[in-house]
Amino acid sequence: MRIFVSVRHRYPASLGGPGGGRIYDFIVKGLAELGQDVYYFPQEGASMPPPSGVTLVRGPVWDADVMHFRREDDFPEEARRRGKPWVVTCHTDISIWGFDRGIATDNWIYISRTLAETYGSSRYVLAGIDPSELIYSETKSDYFLFVASTKLIMQKGLEIAVSLSREMGFDLVVAGSPPDKKIVEQVAALCKENGVRYVGEVYGTQKAELFAGAKGLLFPTQLNEAFGLVIAESLMSGTPVISSNHGACPELISSDVGFVCANEDDYKYAIEHVDDISPERCRERAMSDYHYLKMAGEYIREYEKEMSL
Repeated sequence: MRIFVSVRHRYPASLGGPGGGRIYDFIVKGLAELGQDVYYFPQEGASMPPPSGVTLVRGPVWDADVMHFRREDDFPEEARRRGKPWVVTCHTDISIWGFDRGIATDNWIYISRTLAETYGSSRYVLAGIDPSELIYSETKSDYFLFVASTKLIMQKGLEIAVSLSREMGFDLVVAGSPPDKKIVEQVAALCKENGVRYVGEVYGTQKAELFAGAKGLLFPTQLNEAFGLVIAESLMSGTPVISSNHGACPELISSDVGFVCANEDDYKYAIEHVDDISPERCRERAMSDYHYLKMAGEYIREYEKEMSL
């Protein structure tokens, strides 16, 4: 199958690009490893060669069998005119950013069942990640981790995590650098005032080591969370997840790999019992459910469905 994929970031997204961009990088890598012919158009260019089997292009490849777009306003109108099968992946509840959910079409594929249901759809493929980017460890240090790089970092539950750290006396490491400088300053000030270590943006080995060493990931998001790549990254590292009950969190986190919390008492119980969770089980869950090859295989099936219409 010849597959054209268009994205808006600079490849690779792992070097400071958006989370949704990282998912696309994983998709094309997986598609190529599964024997597909992949033509990848990162609209902001590339800073390194693509994975084996992926061809970088500078525009649409209209003789592809199917086209996969980053956002619906890239090339779909032309794809429709040419009668080309196409899909879009929706990585977030766009209403969070003030967009009308009504712009979604049947061509949209969502990254969790929960997000799909939000849009009245049953079409979804769980996001996947590359385990080689992370470190699996059964040995944990004495800190909890909070990670978010979005300007919605407060809505992701930072203040809840900081409050729990202050009240319960555990060490908290906060990572991530929102795009807005004023928000970064607010985050740094909040952490300093409460004795929390703020490390800013992290990549590569530093990021992998933070996930691997944490006793648990705190993810008390207050948003209609579409997925949360940090959940998959944490589990892949053998690190349990303590989340809110918003969005897709209950879909992704079962009692054998973490805790889903509805209130402060739930969070406190989870923090006190996080050592009951097996790192090995977290890793097994991530490898079975959130591996990029599984994701790529499911996208191939979605492409085949689109091509048969």
